[in-house]
Amino acid sequence: MIEESATVVAVEPGFVWVETQRQSACGSCAAKAGCGTSVLAKVYGQRRARVRAVAPEGMQVGDTVLIGLREDAFVKGSLAVYLVPLAGLLAGGLLGELLGQRMLWSGEAAALLAGLAGFLAGLAWVRRFARRVQADTRFQPVVLRRLATESPVSGIGPVASGG
Repeated sequence: MIEESATVVAVEPGFVWVETQRQSACGSCAAKAGCGTSVLAKVYGQRRARVRAVAPEGMQVGDTVLIGLREDAFVKGSLAVYLVPLAGLLAGGLLGELLGQRMLWSGEAAALLAGLAGFLAGLAWVRRFARRVQADTRFQPVVLRRLATESPVSGIGPVASGG
């Protein structure tokens, strides 16, 4: 299970919307001064991601929770998003090259057009895959437990009585 802490920003029946702080490992890396990823992290700053998670009843806005996503869902989703369009691009390009040579067209133009068609077909497949798994709870993050509850009025602590 891949775990991340998040803050509840909205509550729906059976679900919560949470915000997570995107973090990079650049703060602890020894090569951060000469690393392109470190530069990009500084340019884009600390960005928040909003995610819908399956949650038990009783969650409230402001709760800090631990959310989790199954590793197999992460791997399948990553393969779908990255590998399928790339495979479509390569397969289309190879097919276009072969057909272009046999039909006496320009093999490069045919490979380019067929590669683009394969890439677009891969993206269409990813879109259908995403629609299919959208309601599948195996592919959705889940609230594992509540970590803390924030005060409804942020920044105001207990009031000390003078004596």
